[in-house]
Amino acid sequence: MDSVSNIILTVALVIIMWGMGLSLVIEDFKRVVKYPRAVVIGLCNQLILLPIIGYLLVSIMNVPPDIAIGVMILAACPGGATSNLIAHLAKGDTALSVSLTAISSIVTVFTIPLIVNFAMVSFLDQAEMIQLSVLDTILKMCIVVVIPVAVGMIIRKYRSGFADRMGKPVRIASAILLMLIIVGIIIREKDQMPGYFAQAGIVTFLLNLITMVIGYFGAKLLMLQTPQAISISVESGIQNGTLALAVAGGLLGNSAFAIAPAVYSIIMFLTGGAIIYLGLRMSSGRVDTA
Repeated sequence: MDSVSNIILTVALVIIMWGMGLSLVIEDFKRVVKYPRAVVIGLCNQLILLPIIGYLLVSIMNVPPDIAIGVMILAACPGGATSNLIAHLAKGDTALSVSLTAISSIVTVFTIPLIVNFAMVSFLDQAEMIQLSVLDTILKMCIVVVIPVAVGMIIRKYRSGFADRMGKPVRIASAILLMLIIVGIIIREKDQMPGYFAQAGIVTFLLNLITMVIGYFGAKLLMLQTPQAISISVESGIQNGTLALAVAGGLLGNSAFAIAPAVYSIIMFLTGGAIIYLGLRMSSGRVDTA
């Protein structure tokens, strides 16, 4: 990707993470102690099961290396503001969703470089290898992820009215910037895009669908309530596409690695709409039977 694209990606990610911080309070992090079972199940799905499922899918489906690495980058990323919105609209446990996003966003700062390096070793020839410096990557991700979240939380604590007013504009700005990035990638890769879309579309849809299904039924199997199961399902399957694009384009400098996250960023709104519909149906059923 060129320097302009990298700048737009970085700005988009900083805005999104700052916006997330504006909605967070310390209580969101304390829920891991208050409600450990739901949080631990959700984090295990996000941080462990998701990368494993991603690796199995790209290995079984034998997708091209560029797509495989893009899928692994995506699988390494946490949930984002979109997952919180979808969980809320689907009548899930919004507080749990926000907590999982907040905690996983911090943890994945350290796990993303490890998973991406593993993907590079697994899917690229030695001559094509691009090793991420773990410490350097952690530092860069702290700058664009942790610091904006912390600044947003400080503003939330001392200027809650301003934080509330900025919620909608930040979400709109984030969506516009994300769409600009996706359009830019499509234009840059337009000659190979039909083939890429076919290959990346199937594998990212399956990653999205399988992780959401496992998230929901795994939570129900472990005796969590339906709203909690919905939130865990969403957090398991809806990832921070902008962060994945930033890793692919900004840290690795390869627009081909960004194809899978870009395609996924479109698909997740379709599956997100489906889970909102199902969540509303289940919520209606719970009300009717109450």
